[in-house]
Amino acid sequence: MNLLVLPDDGLGAVVRAVRKAKKSVRVTLFRCDLREVEKALADAVARGVAVHALIAHTNRAGEKQLRALELRLLGAGLTVSRTDDDLARYHDKLLIVDEQMLFVLGFNFTRQDVGKRRSMAVATRKRRLVAEAIRLFDADAARQAYEGSTPDLVISPLNARARLTKMLKGARRTLWIYDPQAIDTPMLRILKERAEAGVDVRLLGKVGRAGQGLCAEPPPTLRLHLRAILRDDMELFLGSQGLRGIELDRRREVGVLIRDRSAIRRFKQIFEQDWAGTSFAKAAAQEKEKAA
Repeated sequence: MNLLVLPDDGLGAVVRAVRKAKKSVRVTLFRCDLREVEKALADAVARGVAVHALIAHTNRAGEKQLRALELRLLGAGLTVSRTDDDLARYHDKLLIVDEQMLFVLGFNFTRQDVGKRRSMAVATRKRRLVAEAIRLFDADAARQAYEGSTPDLVISPLNARARLTKMLKGARRTLWIYDPQAIDTPMLRILKERAEAGVDVRLLGKVGRAGQGLCAEPPPTLRLHLRAILRDDMELFLGSQGLRGIELDRRREVGVLIRDRSAIRRFKQIFEQDWAGTSFAKAAAQEKEKAA
C-alpha cells in the first residue's frame, strides 16, 4: 500500500500505472484538464487496453466542460458512461488498473489540485478492496443498485456515516484530520466529546458552529483538497468525503480505511509539517520555551 502526497509527489505514479496497463482501466472523472492524463488513457486504448471512463452527470462548473471532456474521450476511443442523477452529485475519484491495482484519490485531475493544493491518494493491491471497487464502478456505470460488502471501502451514502462515526468514537489518544469544511453537527459533537475526554484532536481546515472550541485552523501555506483522518496512529481514512452531511448522506463519495504502517508514518510527517505553521503549534512552542 502506498500513500501519494500532493503537490510533493506529483502525478507520476498515477500516469505510470495507466501507461503500464495491459488489459483494462476504469476511471471515475469529476473534473479533468490534464492533457497528460487524457493522453495516457488514449495511448492505453491504442495499445488494445479496454478503458472505461465514468463521468459525473454534473459538477459546479456545469455541463459544458463535462460534455467537452466526454467528447474528447469518446474521440480517443474510450468507452464513456455518465453517472445517474439520482444523487446530489457523483464525486468519487477512483482509478482501477488491470483489476489488480486501485487508486483512491482525494483530488481531481486538474492543474490546480495537482500542482497547488495539499491532497493525497492511496494505491493498493488488496484484492478485496480492488474487487469491491470494481463492483461499485460497474454498478454505477450501468446505473444499477449497489450493496457493499467490504467495510474498509467507505462509500457514501451507503456506509460512510456509520464507518466514520465508529472511527471517531473509537479514538483514545489522537484524531488528526484534514477537512476543508467540517460542518456536520453530529460529527463535530463527537470530536468535541473526544477532545473533552483527553483525545488530542487537531483539524487542518474549517469547522462549523458546532465545532467551536476545537483546535481547528486552515494550513497557512496550501489550500486543501483533502479529506483524511488518522486515529490513534493505527487507522487512516482517506477519501473524497469529509465531515459534511451532503458528502456523507447525499452524494456518491468513496474513501478507504488503511492500517499500513509506512503510509501512516508518511501521513504523520506531512500532517506535522502542515500543523507546524498554525497558531496552535506556534503557541505551544512558545509555552514550551517559557517552561524551559
